[in-house]
Amino acid sequence: MKNILKIGALGSLVLFGLAAAAAGQVSSDPPTVASVDLDRYTGRWYEIAKYPNKFQKQCVANTVATYKKKPNGRLEVVNECLRSDGTKNTAVGEAKITKGSNNTKLKVRFAPGFLSFLSAVWGDYWVIDLGREYEYAVIGEPKREYLWILSRKPEMGDALYQQILRRVETLGFVPSRVERTRQQATVLKGTVTGSD
Repeated sequence: MKNILKIGALGSLVLFGLAAAAAGQVSSDPPTVASVDLDRYTGRWYEIAKYPNKFQKQCVANTVATYKKKPNGRLEVVNECLRSDGTKNTAVGEAKITKGSNNTKLKVRFAPGFLSFLSAVWGDYWVIDLGREYEYAVIGEPKREYLWILSRKPEMGDALYQQILRRVETLGFVPSRVERTRQQATVLKGTVTGSD
């Protein structure tokens, strides 16, 4: 009986240690890539997959993001997607670079410009994985509540997609939460939300 208790206690300690180690890994911020060349990063990106989120609930397909440098050193962000009624939803926002991050950490807002002084309207946008030729990018943030996989093309091969999922899992993200995005050729009617 004593041996069983010792084994049980040892097992509990091992499980506690593993849980603590896992918790420690997730509680730290996910690392970003070393640096991002904004000239190469700007342009059009297709959403391949994401963690589902409330502000994209209206999007059923064809989600894209376009980044463009602004004279003030920030980026214009234009997000577009297809709604279920066949119309296009467009949200225009702005991204600013976090100092000292080598362009790997940005803050993005879609709230009106007059609210930009409020820190609450800015969301974290961290580049946590990036293709050597800027052919894909993976975006996350410190709390690991949001995740996006982006590509320069509307499709991504399954081998690369699975590699990305394995990498983000090592950073504390959960692959089973990731939802693929439909990309299809459709003529869209335009509607615009958001403002500068």
